[in-house]
Amino acid sequence: MQLTETRPETPELSHREILEILFGLLAAMFTGLISSTIVSNALPTIVADLQGSQTQYTWVITSSLLAMTVSTPLWGKFSDLFDKKLMIQVALTIFVLASVLAGLSQSMEQLIALRAAQGLGMGGIVATGQALIGSIIPPRQRGRYSGYLGATMAVATVAGPLLGGLIVDAPGMGWRWCFFVCVPLAVVAQLVLQRYLRLPDRRRRVRIDYLGAALIALAASLPLVWVTFAGDAFPWLSWQTAAVGVATVVLVGLVIVVERRHEEPVLPLGVVTERTTALAILGSVSVGIAMFGGSVFLGQYFQVAGGHSPTTAGLLGMPLMIGSLVGTVVSGRLITRFGRWKRFLVTGSSLMVLGMGLLATVDHTTSEWHTMVFMTFVGLGMGMLLQNYVLAVQNTVDVTQVGSASATVAFFRSLGGAVGVSVLGAILAAQVRDDVATNLGREGISGDGGGGSLLDVNNLPAPVAEIVRAAYGDATGHIFAVAAGVAVISVVAALFIREIPLRTTVDKRD
Repeated sequence: MQLTETRPETPELSHREILEILFGLLAAMFTGLISSTIVSNALPTIVADLQGSQTQYTWVITSSLLAMTVSTPLWGKFSDLFDKKLMIQVALTIFVLASVLAGLSQSMEQLIALRAAQGLGMGGIVATGQALIGSIIPPRQRGRYSGYLGATMAVATVAGPLLGGLIVDAPGMGWRWCFFVCVPLAVVAQLVLQRYLRLPDRRRRVRIDYLGAALIALAASLPLVWVTFAGDAFPWLSWQTAAVGVATVVLVGLVIVVERRHEEPVLPLGVVTERTTALAILGSVSVGIAMFGGSVFLGQYFQVAGGHSPTTAGLLGMPLMIGSLVGTVVSGRLITRFGRWKRFLVTGSSLMVLGMGLLATVDHTTSEWHTMVFMTFVGLGMGMLLQNYVLAVQNTVDVTQVGSASATVAFFRSLGGAVGVSVLGAILAAQVRDDVATNLGREGISGDGGGGSLLDVNNLPAPVAEIVRAAYGDATGHIFAVAAGVAVISVVAALFIREIPLRTTVDKRD
């Protein structure tokens, strides 16, 4: 089908107009992102109340993350083809309805399905939100505002578990409010965007690439499903793992074939294979591991190995959030002032490797202030990278492709984070299991350690509790050693990425 396209010039917005729109976008993205982490400390209570299993426990998180990841490229493409304002409003509506219904769930099956619906809305909020920023702010000025976005993402990721724990423990509230609490801010975002967001009409009549979208969703889903069950339902090295690997390779091949032939592909290969985007994708994988892994495993480290409450563990995680806030805001301001961005990718990647390398030294005897200092390095690095990889890619494409380009980076960041966290979690679980069994045998204690879940440390017999705490503390250092090795990829990507001067217009003018 022949494209019918108009290319109106994008009007330059004043600082006040940008801030008005940005408030709505940040409110939308904050509520979407925090919903993915707010349930982590509430899950034991939720699963007990709804009489769920350990597998269902995992899928409450996995279903949301999976839906968000696989839908991100499609939302990004739709934001290029249709009205971006309409797309983010649709995503917010899906998210609000799913959140309310999730809070009313009467079974684990209902909750898992509605968490997937939440993830679908979150994918649209994140992908379209980043595309909107790329559509209203020129790249040279974007660093001034992208720091706010990066800080919002960091705060939502780190503060979610703390807020979830507070809600569960608060009298008169309970776990259902972990879903209800996200709704008011989403409604505010809807009203602000309806009032202030005005964009030129760039809608185009095209044939939608539904086949490509389906193949991309399947290709992204298989690795996530594999890491969920590998090491539990079947061994890591097994015929099931081989089958998943072969199927994934075949699906990726089909994606390449279909996307090359379609006039408006969901995943534009010309953008993906461009040097800047390809290297940004590699770097974003390690950022995803830092962002999700930092909040998940460090929170568990403070609670299990350190014996702290969920609220205290959240407070001890503040250096990660503060470091990320400083990294995003300072690097954004300096990029806007000088127009140079590569140095911040190299510095941020190096700080992230340094911080994770230092975290690799922690064990159950490490002083808390040491761990907090190490977390600050990770936060600073994460802050410098989170939005600047997206900025580098957006600077290379025209405004008509900014949605797909932004969504591509976000897609691989989420996918890398999901797979990485699952693998790190499997490594942690295996080492803890082996260490606990070995030390229980050495102390002459029965293999079940007196019964109960290992994570319920406070209700275990004192000798067993000490063994479990030590096992979790020591294993945490080992998984961050693996994460530090993966983070080196970001350093390499940042060193080889080509710095293109930031343009001062929203539209790309050759």
